[in-house]
Amino acid sequence: MSSRKIPPSARLLVSAIYREEGRFEEVLSNLGTRLGPVERTSGPFLFDRTDYYEREMGAPLYRRFVVMERLVPRDQLAAVKIEAEELERMFSVNGMRTVNLDPGILTEESFLLATGKNYSHRVYLRDGVFADLTLVYRKGEYRPLPWTYPDFTAPGVRAFLAEVREELRKARKREGRQSRCG
Repeated sequence: MSSRKIPPSARLLVSAIYREEGRFEEVLSNLGTRLGPVERTSGPFLFDRTDYYEREMGAPLYRRFVVMERLVPRDQLAAVKIEAEELERMFSVNGMRTVNLDPGILTEESFLLATGKNYSHRVYLRDGVFADLTLVYRKGEYRPLPWTYPDFTAPGVRAFLAEVREELRKARKREGRQSRCG
């Protein structure tokens, strides 16, 4: 019989897809107010592997990752997604989003995104929020899965997430907690 254990806290990230840099800066300020201090942000990645959001938000679109300073219990992902949806509504214009916010948790073994859309590989959390296993860490890098969104397969995105993972590992070593993953 296994014994249940609460896993170590995870690094909270928020993926922001947007068109206007000024809008991103406004959202960034609000994320800091709602979720706590921001540790760092990625540079912008051109969001051009799908046109899924163009009708609603225009083009060209960019994705940036906002890395929050504090580690969070993994079971908080659904609550953060609900906060993110409130921010999306707050920054909408005429019912159209100007920013898409997808929170995720990065652990030493994986990267999960929160979503409101169900699919065969997604696990229901609560309140209409699902967890999408987006990347797994194996053989020294985050690796995509058959269902991983195309932009998350980009080397620059995966390299940034690997940097955040290494920072997480260092923080855990300082705390004396380390996972057994690779």
